Amino acid sequence: MTSSEEYLEYILEQLSDLEDITYRAMMGEYILYYRGKIIGGIYDDRFLVKPVKVAQSMMPEADWELPYEGAKEMLLVDDVENKEFLKELVEAMYEALPTPRKKRK
Repeated sequence: MTSSEEYLEYILEQLSDLEDITYRAMMGEYILYYRGKIIGGIYDDRFLVKPVKVAQSMMPEADWELPYEGAKEMLLVDDVENKEFLKELVEAMYEALPTPRKKRK
């Protein structure tokens, strides 16, 4: 199953209090970035984030789910209606996320 553009637009609206949220379509799903770092993505119309410690502590009851077959488990964000929580979550995650590698030319 692929994710709908409507769900992507909904999540982007929920994250609209953050500056520099971008996304990239990939095989029917969407990778989400905050200030250039991957925070997670939209997979099968689910908002999943990388399981960094701060995200785990902010969502201790979150389900661990596979974004797709063969991938590492990620945390399901259940409270997507709460814009303030989403902003706090993404901002808190930023420092714990790896810096993207420079692309070779």
